[in-house]
Amino acid sequence: MDVTWLGHGCFRLRGKNAAVITDPYPPAIGLRLAKQDADLVTVSHEHENHSFTEVVRGEPYVINGPGEYEVRDVSVIGLPAFHDAEKGAKRGRNTVYLIEIDDVRVCHLGDLGHRLDDSDAESVSSVDVLLVPVGGRSAINAVEAAEVVRQLEPRYVVPMHYAIPGLKVELDGVDRFLKEMAVTAMEPQPKLTVQATSAGEWETKVVVLEPKAEPRT
Repeated sequence: MDVTWLGHGCFRLRGKNAAVITDPYPPAIGLRLAKQDADLVTVSHEHENHSFTEVVRGEPYVINGPGEYEVRDVSVIGLPAFHDAEKGAKRGRNTVYLIEIDDVRVCHLGDLGHRLDDSDAESVSSVDVLLVPVGGRSAINAVEAAEVVRQLEPRYVVPMHYAIPGLKVELDGVDRFLKEMAVTAMEPQPKLTVQATSAGEWETKVVVLEPKAEPRT
């Protein structure tokens, strides 16, 4: 299963028989995102920067809230969370998605705005890939993101939702998160390819991906 970062909170997860797009965004945020093909789209919250489904061609199945879903052999569980540390009083609700494709479990935290309590963490345990916001401001910051990673102990962690060239949304960069994770300078990769594995212990690996979007001119 391939994980490609399309910028901000948007990823393409491509398995053998299906593709998922997460949190698609509009050109107003300063990035040019090409039209995408997908069977399924997940939306963590209704802010336009995370719910611009018009960028996905055809008639994909759109999931925009908690629940259990299965589309084209892709299993999705949406877990309720909040966009801030005050139970949604400032920015409303957020949905954390567990997406299983080809026996690979991916967790997209959306714009998670708070630390996870023990029950939340247990629900999201044993994931292969954790997609975590690290840019602060409107979601958890680098320190909080590192805490969440240590709670969940995924095989791979991919930072998202941070400052990149062209992005008009005010966010911190990725460097602080890498420092919190004790990672030295890392060359961004074009994609992450993950194979299914049997349960066992592993050491979490941080992977920085290249954003497959260009500054909008």
